[in-house]
Amino acid sequence: MKLTTPRLILRQPTMKDAKSIVRNINNINISKWLLVVPFPYTMKDAKWFVNHVAEKSKERPRKDYFFNIQLKDQEDLIGCVGLHHLNDKERNPSLGYWLGEDYHRQGIMREAANRVLDYGFNDLHLRKIEIPVFATNIPSATLAQRLGGRYMGMNHKLQTCRATGKKHKEKKFIVTPASWRRSLRR
Repeated sequence: MKLTTPRLILRQPTMKDAKSIVRNINNINISKWLLVVPFPYTMKDAKWFVNHVAEKSKERPRKDYFFNIQLKDQEDLIGCVGLHHLNDKERNPSLGYWLGEDYHRQGIMREAANRVLDYGFNDLHLRKIEIPVFATNIPSATLAQRLGGRYMGMNHKLQTCRATGKKHKEKKFIVTPASWRRSLRR
């Protein structure tokens, strides 16, 4: 499966992408904000991830969609955005994302996340999508709000970041089709 935007291709990774995945996520400034990503992040981790995504894409009904981010004028993958926990009666579907540090502050993640939200609301017919972010991750919380996310409160159950071992509270934002569409007009 592949989604596109004016600048981006969002697609499932292959083994040939493992080096660029490692190059962009093996950075403590990135992994310290992610729940399950280890640091250091090795080629073995990237190969596991590519295989994991391939297996998840075969599940029916599908519970997870992983879209690695590629600039149209480059071969390398520079980040990932995905929908998770679909068809899970105990959780809302959630949006997760990360982007290589060299690509921050260029509107890339907002463009990628908007395309995935469009897919979630218009193709998968989701009614709401949760965006959980570590409470101290201000840039990610700001992005969640720019995507139409409404702050719903703090998850006081501490989440342990695999990369650092630190425990974090999570802020929870909820995006609905209406709030997302309003955000597109801003």
